Amino acid sequence: MSSPEFETDEARPVAARCDDEFLYVTLADGRQIRTTLWWYPFLLAASVTARDRVELEYSGIWWPAMDEGVSVKALLLGRKAPGARQPRRAA
Repeated sequence: MSSPEFETDEARPVAARCDDEFLYVTLADGRQIRTTLWWYPFLLAASVTARDRVELEYSGIWWPAMDEGVSVKALLLGRKAPGARQPRRAA
């Protein structure tokens, strides 16, 4: 599900990477988005190798090893994946 106002040359992803805590996405206009991995359980559970293999599409990012993706629209609107749960912090 996407809307034309989010599908522009300026809002297309030009880079994406993950570390152990965050997903980082750079858009064509220079904006950088950082979201916590627990928002996307499929990324949180994935191996580093699987996270590193990304395909940048016009309206989002795709991880072929997991057959999952995240749209730029979801990132900009702060939408978590269904079932996302914040992990409990160790006391």
